[in-house]
Amino acid sequence: MTSASPAPSAGPGGVAKTPSPPGRPHSAPPTAGPPGSRARVRRGLLRALPVSPAVILLALFLAGPIGYCAYIAFTDLQLTGQAESSFVGLDNFREAFGDERFLNAVWLTLVFTVLSSIIGQNTLGLALATLMQRASKPVRTLTGAIVVTAWVLPEVVAGFLLYAFFRREGTLNAVLDLLHLPSQNWLFTLPILAVSFANVWRGTAFSMLVYSAALNEIPKEITEAAEVDGAGGWRRMWHITLPMIRRSIGTNLMLNTLQTLSVFGLIWVMTRGGPGNDSQTLPLFMYEQAFQKSMIGYGTAVALLLLLVGSLFSVVYMRLLRTEV
Repeated sequence: MTSASPAPSAGPGGVAKTPSPPGRPHSAPPTAGPPGSRARVRRGLLRALPVSPAVILLALFLAGPIGYCAYIAFTDLQLTGQAESSFVGLDNFREAFGDERFLNAVWLTLVFTVLSSIIGQNTLGLALATLMQRASKPVRTLTGAIVVTAWVLPEVVAGFLLYAFFRREGTLNAVLDLLHLPSQNWLFTLPILAVSFANVWRGTAFSMLVYSAALNEIPKEITEAAEVDGAGGWRRMWHITLPMIRRSIGTNLMLNTLQTLSVFGLIWVMTRGGPGNDSQTLPLFMYEQAFQKSMIGYGTAVALLLLLVGSLFSVVYMRLLRTEV
C-alpha cells in the first residue's frame, strides 16, 4: 500500500507552494556576477603584480618625461631672458620645416645612419662573423678582442682617438705620406664620411656578436648538403645563410639604427658639427638650439621630430620581423 505524497501548502495570497524534495537544499539566490569571471580577473591581477614595479618606473621615468617634452615642444620656453612661457601651438614645428639648417641636419642624419649603421656596421659585422667561423682559434680570439675593445670604449674616448686619426697631422695622413699618396684634412673636406667611419669602427662589434650567435644556430647539415650539391660560397650565403638569419638581421638593423640616430658625443668631439654645418646631425642641431641658443621649446620640438624618425624606422623593422620566412 503506497503512502500519499504531502499536499502542497498554501502560501500568502492563496498560491500553492511545492515543497522541496527530501534531502535537497533550497537553491541559493543568484550572485552579482559569474564566479568564473571573478576568478579570471583575480588571476590576471596576480600575474600583473610582479611586473607592476617595472610599469610604474617606466611611467615615471620614460612616459612622464616624454609627455612633459611633448608639452614643452608647443611652448616658447627659453632658458634665459623669459619670466614665463606661453603656448604657441605648431609654431616651433613650422619654424623647423622652414629652416634650411634643420632640413640639412635631417639629410645629414639620414646619410650618417645609412652609411655607418645600415651599410657599415651591418655589412662589416656580418663579414667578420662569417670569416671568424672559418678562422683558427687564435685569429678569432685576437680579432674579437680588437673589435670588442673599440665597442666598450666610452664614446668621448673613441671620438678623441678618431680625431687623432683623421686630423691634418694625424695617423691616416702619416701613412699616406709614407706611401707617397696625397693627404688632406679629412675632418674639413669629408667630415660626414669621417664621422661615419668612426661610428662603424666603434659599433661593428655589436653586429658581429649578433651575427656570430645567429650563424652558430644554422644546422651544419644544411650547409654541407649545399656544398655537396655544388653550391658556391656566394650562393650558400644568398640562398641559405641570409634567409635563415633574416630575423637576426632585422633585430640588429633596428637596434643599430636607433642607436646611430642618437649619436652625439662622437660627432661633437670630432667636428662639433662643422666645418659650418657639414656634419651637424639632428642631435647636434637640437643641442645647439636648446642649450647654446637657449630655445628650449624649439629644441624640444626638434627632439620630438627625431623621436618620430626613430619610430618610423622601428615600425618598418617590426613589420619586416613579423613577415614569415
